[in-house]
Amino acid sequence: MVRVLFLHPDLGIGGAERLVVDAALALKERGHEVSFLTNHHDSTHCFKETADGTFPVQIVGDWLPRQLFGRFYAFCAYVRMLYAAFYASFFMPRRQLVDVVVCDLISVCVPVLRLARHRPRVLFYCHFPDQLLSAQAGLLKRLYRAPINWLEEHTIGQADKVLVNSKFTLRVFQDTFRRLSTVPDVLYPSLHTQYFDQMEHKLEQRSVLLEEPIHARVPRNSFIYLDINRYERKKNHALALHSLRLLGNMLPTLDFKRCRLIIAGGYDTRCTENVEHFAELEQLTAKLELQDHVVLLRSPTDEEKCRLLYFAHCLLYTPENEHFGIVPLEGMYFCKPVVALNSGGPTETVVHTSTGFLCENQEKSFGGAMYQLFRDEALRLKMGEQGHKRVQQKFSFEAFADRLNQIVEELLAEGSDKKFQ
Repeated sequence: MVRVLFLHPDLGIGGAERLVVDAALALKERGHEVSFLTNHHDSTHCFKETADGTFPVQIVGDWLPRQLFGRFYAFCAYVRMLYAAFYASFFMPRRQLVDVVVCDLISVCVPVLRLARHRPRVLFYCHFPDQLLSAQAGLLKRLYRAPINWLEEHTIGQADKVLVNSKFTLRVFQDTFRRLSTVPDVLYPSLHTQYFDQMEHKLEQRSVLLEEPIHARVPRNSFIYLDINRYERKKNHALALHSLRLLGNMLPTLDFKRCRLIIAGGYDTRCTENVEHFAELEQLTAKLELQDHVVLLRSPTDEEKCRLLYFAHCLLYTPENEHFGIVPLEGMYFCKPVVALNSGGPTETVVHTSTGFLCENQEKSFGGAMYQLFRDEALRLKMGEQGHKRVQQKFSFEAFADRLNQIVEELLAEGSDKKFQ
């Protein structure tokens, strides 16, 4: 048994959080002792496994500011994570000391963890280089980010092992951190399929749901396009709205009346962008005269998300150059064809014309795929079946768990060898 600690900034709802929770579930199922240490955890805005006692969760440093004068979010995030790293390294009760620390998102904690008196092995999971988020910023922002970007590169290189979530991210990692000799391994995220199977079985058994609308504004005979992603501008929800408007011009009026777009996004009132972008999408919906066809949902629970996936007819995935994207796998596992952009991680998960469509970042291409799936039920059902098989064959939870378990055990064995050299 290996004692593993996941060190994560904010255990909210998002792809990074889903990844670390699934990784924790995988290691726990392999017999390891797993816990979380975080700067923030809201039991009403998180994945249920971190709130229902599945894992011990300890919160430190939440009293530290998340921003200063509406700015300096990155700086504050680094300070908060450093605080957590110092706690884990020097103030953690002896009974809670661990063998391996898995951290992600913020690498500044890595050198602090290496100084810990019990010297745990450090595994860093790189979702995407953080510094690229400021690549197009103005001069002052780039000057502010320069020391943070330098820290990111040099502290990632101090981890005992680095993983990335896709071949696309691996290429970006190597292009971005050119001074590092580190060559990360690719570990694709997976789904905790046992939970999805349980939820699907529950939905099938509760036949009453078949008589209830999925939402008050979604009639029973609706054709549902589902878009799941956080309410952030980079997630490109506007593409789904513009494509739906184009679809309305392509379909007969009676057919378009059946069409509904449900956008179900992570929403945190502490995040200014979430609040602002939600309002922007409401305004865009009104501008495009789609109020009768669009439903905006905020932070659906796991159960609600499964229900949406179960009843939807296809999944829309709109971010461009997304580093991986777990949502397409969720859609395919629920036998839904996926319409995504032909860039980034989705090119490694979605097979064009087989499990869905990979489109250009324009409403004509995206809306055309939506039109084809509406018109061709046989194609839609076939793509759904092929998508489900692809997840089982290429992205199974068992394969993910086996590989992560192997990495953790090898990492610990290497550390033991070094101690005796």
